[in-house]
Amino acid sequence: MTETKSHKAGFVSIIGYPNVGKSTLMNSLVGERLSIISSKAQTTRHRIMGIIGDEDFQIVYSDTPGILDPKYSLQKSMLGFVYEALEDADIILYVADLYETDPEERILEAIKATGVPIIVVINKIDLDKDNRVNELIEKFQEKLNPHKIIPVSAMLKANVDTVFETLMELLPEHPAYFPKDELTDKSERFFAAEILREKIFLNYKKEVPYSCEVVITSFKEEETIIRILAEIYVERRTQRGILIGDKGSALKKTGTEARLEMEAFFGKKVYLEQYVRVEPDWRKNDNQLKRFGYQ
Repeated sequence: MTETKSHKAGFVSIIGYPNVGKSTLMNSLVGERLSIISSKAQTTRHRIMGIIGDEDFQIVYSDTPGILDPKYSLQKSMLGFVYEALEDADIILYVADLYETDPEERILEAIKATGVPIIVVINKIDLDKDNRVNELIEKFQEKLNPHKIIPVSAMLKANVDTVFETLMELLPEHPAYFPKDELTDKSERFFAAEILREKIFLNYKKEVPYSCEVVITSFKEEETIIRILAEIYVERRTQRGILIGDKGSALKKTGTEARLEMEAFFGKKVYLEQYVRVEPDWRKNDNQLKRFGYQ
């Protein structure tokens, strides 16, 4: 009688406060650039799944928005994605960095209430000039009593292998949740929108990036080119003017950078057309948030 080889599979939820490098860690673990990265807080607005595996295992990573105290409807939806990921988790990766302040009790309680193994990842150790890592290890050992605490530099991929090896030890036996060739739960349109939104975060200051939403209204893939039509929504006419810039120069620069990134991501030439629309207070409008996929 032939012995059936066991298969491991599980959901790993990556959570933490803004700017701790969750998306960089996710991209390092998956080996693909699925989550957008910028130095600004609250860049990630959705729950993005990255899937890796082979014949005997599958890990479904969830990158989530940074934990925040929600001030308006969009932020409430973003925090909702965090709690959704906690509910699904087989393992939780709580990501902190050297500058981590004390996590709120409600978050700690929500993490502990899941009853699943917790791994604390302390990121940005390449910046540790004051030996803060040991202090943080003691703090999180006391507050979360995790299965393991792993100092890493996600940017330099230092110790990321240790995170993966620890996950493999904890992964439950289960059939694969997704087909073997699937890399993410998101569509190509989603990633086109995220790439353009990332360039907006990188090129504009203050409130403008936070007031922008990108919707891909047309995505037509031909043999040698992908034709993409993007609508960028802002809340005020003044923001529209800033986004477009003098004679369209700012929007052209952002669009060029996004197009080049899309071509690298999709492996094909891209024609990108952009329009800027004004949708007053869309971040506080439940109907608009539903239309944009937040509710």
